[in-house]
Amino acid sequence: MTSLTILGATGSVGSQALDLVARNPGRWQVAALTANSDAQGLATAARASGARFAAIADPAAYADLKAALAGSGIEAAAGQEAVCEAAQRPGDIVLTAIVGAAGLAPTLAAVERGATLAIANKETLVCAGPVVTAAALASGATLLPVDSEHNAIFQVFDHAQPDRVAKIILTCSGGPFRTRSRAELAGVSVADACKHPVWSMGAKISIDSATLMNKGLELIEAHHLFPVGLDRLDVIIHPQSVVHSMVEYIDGSVLAQLGTPDMRIPIAYAMAWPERIATPAARLDLAAIGRLEFEAPDLVRFPCLALAWEAMRAGGSAPCILNAANEIAVAAFIAGQVAFLDIDAIVAATLARVASGPVGSLGEVIETDRRARAEARAQITARA
Repeated sequence: MTSLTILGATGSVGSQALDLVARNPGRWQVAALTANSDAQGLATAARASGARFAAIADPAAYADLKAALAGSGIEAAAGQEAVCEAAQRPGDIVLTAIVGAAGLAPTLAAVERGATLAIANKETLVCAGPVVTAAALASGATLLPVDSEHNAIFQVFDHAQPDRVAKIILTCSGGPFRTRSRAELAGVSVADACKHPVWSMGAKISIDSATLMNKGLELIEAHHLFPVGLDRLDVIIHPQSVVHSMVEYIDGSVLAQLGTPDMRIPIAYAMAWPERIATPAARLDLAAIGRLEFEAPDLVRFPCLALAWEAMRAGGSAPCILNAANEIAVAAFIAGQVAFLDIDAIVAATLARVASGPVGSLGEVIETDRRARAEARAQITARA
């Protein structure tokens, strides 16, 4: 059997990965699972999957995890170091599905030991793309994208002849506010922002989709995953979320990967690569869908996407600053401390006030992340 570690096992991606494990008995042996603070959920998942090791990031949840695993024979641990230990344990595939910059250290730990990584944590490449790709080159680690857009590109990208690629086009649903004016967004609630019209996701990613920051982060991630250069990346709005992304070639051909909006499709592709396995996802019925629509993104109504473009072009630690400020701003919006339209303003102010520099080590990334978060919090205090 293939051994599998899941970092972020109780979240949306982690839960769907475990659903695939349960549907394919004998294919994967779960080596380790981690979670942030959901001790009961982690224990339930560990028992059900036969995991050998379970790590909870929040030390305060360790006692609950230990009690929930009593008598199971599953080893329990707590703290950020324990999560990194899970990533470092022998295993063929590490699915990294921790949301946000918290996934950076454990993902890098798995890369450095040369594992095959199924990456659903886009912030790792956004914050530390040069560090991660250099470590992967040195260790021989394989990076397999799980985000539906990057997974789609991976499936139709000519890895042997990247110079034959004219353009990579990431599709974007447009989120729940695609047709709303900037003025209409002023008073939207957290619940409104989390009502994604197509995908079922956690609050953070749903809000990022509502601001289009999620697509901006994916642009930066694509820049590190696919060697085509900044000038050959593009974004197009596609409300139906049937075409998950496209690759245009120099002869004018455009190859696309299509499918129903079910994350188990890209998760299964990454976990079983280079094979394909059956999934329970609904089959695509184009006749029933009837039409596929596309439109250009509006960078005036959704400036977060423009800010991501700017950070990507600036390079260095600018994408890390962008991500840190966004995480703080979104958390403040969820907590009711700022309004929806404050998110892009906080990110823009943080990018303007925190100096960008080179990204050469994990320590430099962590320090940049710290400074950006501090400035974003200061912006929130000023607005309050």
